[in-house]
Amino acid sequence: MRKTLVIVGNGMAAARLCAELVAQAPHGYDIMVLGAEPDSAYNRVLLSSVLAGEIDEGALCLHPQDFYAAHHIKVQTSAKVVALDAEGHNITLEDGRTMAFDKLVLATGSQPLMPPLPGMGLQGVMAFRDLADTRRLQALATRAAEVMVIGGGLLGLEAAAGLVRRGARVRLLHLMDRLMERQLDRAGAAHLRRAMERRGIVVELGASTSGILGENRVEGVALADGRSFAAEAVVWAIGIKPEIAVARNAGLEIGRGIKVDDQMRTSHGDIYALGECAEHRAQVYGLVEPAYAQAVALASHLCGGDTSYEGSVLATHLKIAGVGIFSCGDVQGAPGTNSAVLEDAASGIYRKVVTDGDRLLGAVLVGDTDDAGFYRDLVVQGTPIGAFGADLVFGPQFFSAASQVAA
Repeated sequence: MRKTLVIVGNGMAAARLCAELVAQAPHGYDIMVLGAEPDSAYNRVLLSSVLAGEIDEGALCLHPQDFYAAHHIKVQTSAKVVALDAEGHNITLEDGRTMAFDKLVLATGSQPLMPPLPGMGLQGVMAFRDLADTRRLQALATRAAEVMVIGGGLLGLEAAAGLVRRGARVRLLHLMDRLMERQLDRAGAAHLRRAMERRGIVVELGASTSGILGENRVEGVALADGRSFAAEAVVWAIGIKPEIAVARNAGLEIGRGIKVDDQMRTSHGDIYALGECAEHRAQVYGLVEPAYAQAVALASHLCGGDTSYEGSVLATHLKIAGVGIFSCGDVQGAPGTNSAVLEDAASGIYRKVVTDGDRLLGAVLVGDTDDAGFYRDLVVQGTPIGAFGADLVFGPQFFSAASQVAA
């Protein structure tokens, strides 16, 4: 008799796990996928493209319906899990139903950070996290609304760019002194800011929001320095937090996320976690690539294989408002490292490499990111760079030619 595997969550991590399970052991488990959202599994990475009108919602689908039918995977949408009895091997859904499992995977993702400030309950305060959020933002933009986006990280920039492209008037507030401060150094962030401003987005740095103004709906935003700005809507995009409530209430070991080992196993032997809700070796990842690597390892374990997940090198490669951005490894340059920069302000191109002895530790590309794969491979694989060091900033063509001369 086949065992029952229940996957709580129907996002990108869960979809990849289903694909890996089918590939590695197509008849290994009776699989049930439970998603809290009403929509089938979709690509969250492309939500900004939907918001900007570059693609339609149909392009988001991760698996066609016949994929699940062909592999006897049952999927339930609008099925939120509210309780887990780890020892009893069953879960409870919001509608009161219970469901037993032999193995359970928590792929519950994360929730947007929404600070407890005055006015947060006003109509017009929202996040940019899922497909429902995207649809609400599209409606705002089509009537040329004045929108305040709070947060200068990836999600905030994508929301701002998409809204402007759809016709909204956007001001972006960011608490820090530069955009995408986790991925970019100061010079790279300055290039990005100029690119955003050229597209009509007003950028306010060092802006600490103290409250949302209005009676019943949003009328503006107040800052801690006494300034205020009018707005019809406020979009919060200041970060995410792992969705761990069900796991915590069930007594699983929790840190910032649900703690897992190299097989993605939690403190309970029959329960696993992966994606944004999981904490592996004290690290919680908010990116798709680590979640996919975790899904490969978990599927291997569930199917009797020996693949382990040993962590991921953080890398970002994307395009915001037409501006290519790549960031990998140590982009700031820790003490004792060496940095080299290649910059062309006129064309909006910026490159930086960080080296230490015989290794490339990190790289930043803004504008032209065609060489992103070259730099990522050097960082991730720890490829020896010999005496070339700072010359790596010129790209793979120089590195290849110089290597041949040295040989």
